[in-house]
Amino acid sequence: MSTATHALPGGAGAPRAGAARLACSLVIGLAVLALAMLASVAFGSHPTSLPDVLDVLAGTADPNTAAVVESRYPRTALGLLAGLGLAVAGTLMQGVTRNPLADPGLLGITGGASAAIVTALAFLGASGQSAAVWWALPGALLAGLLVHVIGSAGSGAGPARLVLAGAVVSAILTAYVQAVALSKPQVFDGYRYWVVGALGGRDFEVLVSVLPPAALGLLLAVLLGPALNTLALGDESASALGANPALTRSGGLLAATLLSTAATAAVGPIAFVGLAVPHIVRALVGVDIRVQIAFSAIVGPALLLLADVAGRVVLRPQELMVGVVTALVGAPALLLAVRRMRGTA
Repeated sequence: MSTATHALPGGAGAPRAGAARLACSLVIGLAVLALAMLASVAFGSHPTSLPDVLDVLAGTADPNTAAVVESRYPRTALGLLAGLGLAVAGTLMQGVTRNPLADPGLLGITGGASAAIVTALAFLGASGQSAAVWWALPGALLAGLLVHVIGSAGSGAGPARLVLAGAVVSAILTAYVQAVALSKPQVFDGYRYWVVGALGGRDFEVLVSVLPPAALGLLLAVLLGPALNTLALGDESASALGANPALTRSGGLLAATLLSTAATAAVGPIAFVGLAVPHIVRALVGVDIRVQIAFSAIVGPALLLLADVAGRVVLRPQELMVGVVTALVGAPALLLAVRRMRGTA
């Protein structure tokens, strides 16, 4: 009896403890996300409070306060979508390429969106944030697909070739953007706001336009979760377990492309969310990519919304764009990731 009791903590008790820890982490994550959403609609350059938000939700607030709070709804919704898209895309990228420093920018998404916007501003007479979204969306998607085609074609296909293809395509597109923007000052004026990355100045129309690719990418990521887990064992082991490594890798990259395309087109390029969140999530839940995807969809939006709130409050009544805040917060995360890589090398 005593022997069986002593063995329990290391046997059947271990999975139960792991499940309890995951459940606890899930509850905490959802609570933090709910608080981040509440803070996003409560705090901003115009002073309001949590009781004001509750009054608006109850329909008892004065019209001015209601207008201020309701104007933040699209911003909060875009933060949810962009944070989810970038975080889950980063998780997929790091899992598929086996590169802990991979993020959505590796796919050429930012370069493609930027090149499309600059082209539209310079040669097609586009203007305004709504026009930028409609041009950024196909530009980012085409660039991501181009990187995937180059990186997966031929006999030398693999994660290293994908990284190289992404670097080459991004470099070419960045050079094009700089050449056009610097030669046409009016283009630079319209482009500089989008390129920093911000949640403000958009409406629900922007959200609706990018929702289909984001939903499709998330669905594909969830469906591929079990197969993506086998890739961590190596291609030979994955094949022995019945998976198709090439098809699984392509599907994972397509899902990452769709998610990061939607996020970048909607709010501009936001750095470090796709890099930092997967590291945070792995530290919390381990290596199961199915669980990582679920938690990335919670941690990413919470992190982005809190960064946006900080940018609105720190310089009140001025505003620090969320892309700047995430860069300031994400740089230490990058250093920690590098240190972890050195420690495990």
